[in-house]
Amino acid sequence: MSSIYIHIPYCKQKCSYCSFYYKISQKDKKEMINSLKKEIELRKHYLNNNTIETIYFGGGTPSILTESEISLLINTITENYTVINNAEISLECNPDDLTREKVQNLKKAGINRLSIGIQSFNDEDLKFMNRSHNSSQAIESVKLAKEIGFNNISIDLMYSLPKQSLEKWKKNLDIAFSLEIQHISAYSLTIEEKTKLKSLLKKGEFSELDDIASSEHFDLLMMEAEKNKFIQYEISNFGLNGFFSKHNSKYWQAGHYLGIGPSAHSYNGETRSWNVNSNTKYIQDISENKIECEEEILSNFQKYNDYIMTSLRTISGVNLNYIKQEYGENYLIYFNNELHKWIKSEHVFIEKEIVYLSKKGKYISDNICSDLFKVD
Repeated sequence: MSSIYIHIPYCKQKCSYCSFYYKISQKDKKEMINSLKKEIELRKHYLNNNTIETIYFGGGTPSILTESEISLLINTITENYTVINNAEISLECNPDDLTREKVQNLKKAGINRLSIGIQSFNDEDLKFMNRSHNSSQAIESVKLAKEIGFNNISIDLMYSLPKQSLEKWKKNLDIAFSLEIQHISAYSLTIEEKTKLKSLLKKGEFSELDDIASSEHFDLLMMEAEKNKFIQYEISNFGLNGFFSKHNSKYWQAGHYLGIGPSAHSYNGETRSWNVNSNTKYIQDISENKIECEEEILSNFQKYNDYIMTSLRTISGVNLNYIKQEYGENYLIYFNNELHKWIKSEHVFIEKEIVYLSKKGKYISDNICSDLFKVD
């Protein structure tokens, strides 16, 4: 089964850490919705008629969409693809967008999973990130979603923020778990190029948290999640049993997915493609029945590297038999040779022919993955 991702390329304001593609102006929103609808129709054969298991509205800020706009896009998918009953249909949203009427309308439109971009329950942190909501709105948005009847709610949190003490991070986690949600995605702050934070950092206006403090934040996150019966099924993702993100799990399990909208990525098992990252050009191309995207045919070593990068970060681990079966014995020999030092240092362990990160390994998962990559 496959997935569909829809990129909504608009935001009300620019968060200081964000490097994703979006525009503040919504003057072409009507044309964009029509273009998204048309791309869904034009690309219905990309997934080889696979059944759709998940639909994900990401961005940008999808919660700027109206009920009728969301319904239009979902209905277009169901008219052109086979969608399973009770498909997971997720929508990313900002707390300040979630009025009672908005939440009710999201439910009516067919959304059954909310991913709320809270980032922090601390007003000082929110101001640093230039978020458009405050801590009270963050808490109330979750309570309101639960009251309206959403029972699959995820929130995003960020840690390792400048001036974020361990005590402040603990308070964030205490509030999050007290809200009795089902899922948390928690990310260490990464300062990307071409962001406001990168500019401020270069000017010396703040200092990044050191590695020791960041590790303490991550350690506390894992400890509190386990205490509250949340399973760390991927390095940055924690969910109650039965509430793992099916959509994101597709990415980590090399599932096939179609990306709709400007800058959206797609993967069908053999090729990876990404749409043009310009609203104006995207709308123009779609009006001419053209899909303007770059595409690469994946080599065996690229597929192997993708598998290592996604699988080792999850509770599924890296299957040694799968490496041999899919990529050949030479890849397995290479992997085992590179793996030896990580086993010796107790950063990974093997159980029933599957390689897993140890708790120690989770702190440096990116380093381990890149070390296991094969260079062509």
